[in-house]
Amino acid sequence: MARRVVSSDTAPKAIGPYSQAIRNGSWAFISGCLPADAVTGELVGGDIKTQTRKVLENMGQILKACKMEYDHVLKTTVFLTNLADFADMNEVYGQFFSTNPPARSCVQVAALPKGALVEIEAICRKN
Repeated sequence: MARRVVSSDTAPKAIGPYSQAIRNGSWAFISGCLPADAVTGELVGGDIKTQTRKVLENMGQILKACKMEYDHVLKTTVFLTNLADFADMNEVYGQFFSTNPPARSCVQVAALPKGALVEIEAICRKN
């Protein structure tokens, strides 16, 4: 199977030498999504709930470009700058993954690009 770069104009552009996603056969690997506006590239929302929602909406646009849906997400990694935000992030996250949620890791990091409070990456598979 050939490795194919996937990108969406309705999600923020990569801010470095990486792809929004890589598709290889039935697999897709989505790079860490930030809570940024697709047009301006600027962060949206100053609170964790707003930022988490925007991250997952951006991920949804990339999933669509991969011809996948949230149901195809097998594993996510959530990066938070403050684990005290876990409950609020989790509340919004659960709205996107309410049935049979993917496996997940969540870690606190010292900082995220552009000063974001949250970043989420995903591994997906569509049979």
